[in-house]
Amino acid sequence: MYNSPFMMLPGISPQEFSYLQTATTGFNEQQLNGFLMIYSSKRRSPDDMILYCVLGFFVPGLARFLVNQIGMGILYFLTYGLCAIGTIIDLVNYKDLAFEYNQKMVFESLQMVKMGNRIQ
Repeated sequence: MYNSPFMMLPGISPQEFSYLQTATTGFNEQQLNGFLMIYSSKRRSPDDMILYCVLGFFVPGLARFLVNQIGMGILYFLTYGLCAIGTIIDLVNYKDLAFEYNQKMVFESLQMVKMGNRIQ
């Protein structure tokens, strides 16, 4: 676990670590490096998400926009974070927001790596 290239990702949780290991099972070193390069550029760190959620009190919906939940972001923006209750809930669940977004980014990154292998 400590020698894994996934450990270089800032704020990685054990849940995300095991998800990444499962998703990249059978990858060679070149594929793994390509995946990490793509995934690390798309990933949202839970440490950053808590900052975005706090900033959501000043810019309602910021965290939702950053995890590509545009509809919820607009709703939060127009209702001031559902009267700040939604923003508080996001602040409590910031790790889940980051993990759900990162799961989607793992899938996209895997697809890009697989497409890159087909082209070569």
